[in-house]
Order: sequence, then C-alpha cells, then structure tokens
Amino acid sequence: MECRDLASGLREKLSGLHSEIRRLLHGSRPHELPPGDRRFPEPIPFQPADGIFPHIHDFFAHIFGEQVELGYDYLQLLYLRPLQRLPVLLLVSDERNTGKTTFLNLLKSIFGGNVTFNTNEDFRSQFNDDWMGKLLICVDEVLLNRREDSERIKNLSTARSYKAEAKGRDRREVEFFGKFVLCSNNERNPVLIEAAETRYWVRRVPPLPYDDQHLLAKMRAEIPGLLFYLQQRMLSSHEESRMWFAPRLLVTDALRRIIHYNRSKTETEMLSIIRDIMDAENLAEYRFDVSDMVNMLEIRGIRVDHPTVRRILAENWQLRPAPPTYYQRYTITYNGETQRQDSKTARVYTVTREQLGGLLDDAAM
Repeated sequence: MECRDLASGLREKLSGLHSEIRRLLHGSRPHELPPGDRRFPEPIPFQPADGIFPHIHDFFAHIFGEQVELGYDYLQLLYLRPLQRLPVLLLVSDERNTGKTTFLNLLKSIFGGNVTFNTNEDFRSQFNDDWMGKLLICVDEVLLNRREDSERIKNLSTARSYKAEAKGRDRREVEFFGKFVLCSNNERNPVLIEAAETRYWVRRVPPLPYDDQHLLAKMRAEIPGLLFYLQQRMLSSHEESRMWFAPRLLVTDALRRIIHYNRSKTETEMLSIIRDIMDAENLAEYRFDVSDMVNMLEIRGIRVDHPTVRRILAENWQLRPAPPTYYQRYTITYNGETQRQDSKTARVYTVTREQLGGLLDDAAM
C-alpha cells in the first residue's frame, strides 16, 4: 500500500514537473493562462458564454480588413494577457460614418472601467493619476503631432512603470500597462511617426456600407459569445517583438503616408541624391561619408549640419558607419551631373539598391 502511494505521489510530481518544463520551453497558449494572470483593475462587465457574434465579426472585418486575424489577436491579448505590451493602434479616415468612434465604444463595452477616454489636453496634462491605472487609454479626434507628444506616447507604450501625479499630491511611481487606441480624421499628420518607428499600427478605415443606429447595442449583446471565442481561439501570430507583433506585419499604406508626410526636406533630398548617383553610375551600392552628403545637400540648396545628417542615417534609416574604409567618392554638380572624385579613407555609410527601394517606396506614399 505504501509503495503504491509513493509511486502515485512520484507520478504526480513528475507530471507537474513535465508541465512546467513544457510551459518554460513553449510558453502558454492564451486560453491556458491561469485566472490569476488576468489582472484588471476593474472587473470585466461580461462573462464568457458560448454563442455567436455576427455583428462584431462583420464590424471587425470592416475595421481591420485584410488584417482581421491580427485584430482578433490584439483583442485576445488584451483580454487574456493584459500585461503584454501592444502597439499603439491608430485608426484614421477623413471620411464620415467609418465606425472609428463606435470601435472605441465597443472596447469600452467589453472592458468597462478598464477603459478611459482622454482628450488631447488630458494627454498633455501633467496630472495623469486618473488614467495611469487603465488598460486602454482612448483618444478620439487625436492631434498629438508635436515631438514632445510623440516622445511621450513612445515612452508610455513600452513603459512598465510611470510617475503618476494628481493635484495637491506628490508624484509616485506606479505600475503601468496601458495601451493606446487613437482615432483621427487627419490621415497625414495625426501624430509624429518617423521612418524607423515600429510602435504604431495604423489603419485607414473606410465608410461603413450601412447606417445602423443600433449597431453598438447589437454588438453589446454578443460580447459574451466573443469572450468565449477568445478563450478558445488559437492566436494567428506569435511573440516576435516587445510589442508582440513583428513590425513587418503592421506595415500599412496608412502608416507609410504619415511617415512620408513627416519626412523632412533634408531627408527627401538625401534620397534623391543617392538615387541620382546610383542610377547615373549604375551602382549596386553607394558608399559615402557624412561630409560628402553635407556638401551635396549644399549644392542642392539645403544647408544642414553634420549631426542632422547623422541622425537621419542612424534613426530613420537604421544605418551605422563602417570602420575607416578606402572608397570611391562621387558628387553632384550644380548642373545636376554626377562626377567621380578622388578616393579617400573615411567612416562610410552604405546604401544598397534594396534599401534605397524600400526608402523610396515609403516616400512615394
């Protein structure tokens, strides 16, 4: 009897150890997370129940289009992994009756008191205590296109803690796991997004094909079925970055359009110079140092300092200078022709045809 009890106990321990090893090696599926991992400051208004949700399904297909499975992933992670960092979701359209505000209201219906609606002024205010503990911070009609706005959004989107401040009270550090959902009628410049930025998921939303004044109420009635589905569903993506999604999955024409609008005249001219030289000399790659580029920009009528060019190369194009290298120099003349110059040794940057093509594709949007 004692031997059987001992054997049974060993089997239970080995089974538990095996499960723990699998969890560490492969991670947990969302619906396998224990209830204690679903930490929300406020209770969720609805309980999951088996059922259909046709209105939500059609609405999600409208908002996320060809990326609808990623849209479900986003919602599923919000529901089952609320501590997971997620990209800043930005819905844009200059047309009416697109459903952007309805989407914010649907999120509020699903997550209740864990969602707050801010204005642009609320976001910029130093007093942030009322929204620091929220899962979702939603801003309708967003216009946060100053550089300090952009830096704050970027910092908060990846922060684990932040300084909360209320009127008449000392600042204190609090845990922060909020995600931002922004909507705007401005398709070109609602927020400042630079070329190398990977923290935004921008979707242009078309007008709804119908006008249903009771759509939100119909979707609210389907939320229990949606939550049940999210508990059972397998994610279509897996964790590939600190914001979960691989940046390549979130590239859209709407994102490229904003990046292009925010691109400086200096950067646009740098791309033009490199393209002209590579085309004229039939080069597979072009090598240059910062002084070369500064001099050619001056020929094109743009006076710029060396640090500005370095910042564009490093931050926007993700390029790094090579160790001192002996290379063939080229220049652009005042009449637009390309000329070879004496070779020299310098810390050069290299742009390939493929890289140039990607940068020009962004600029063409």
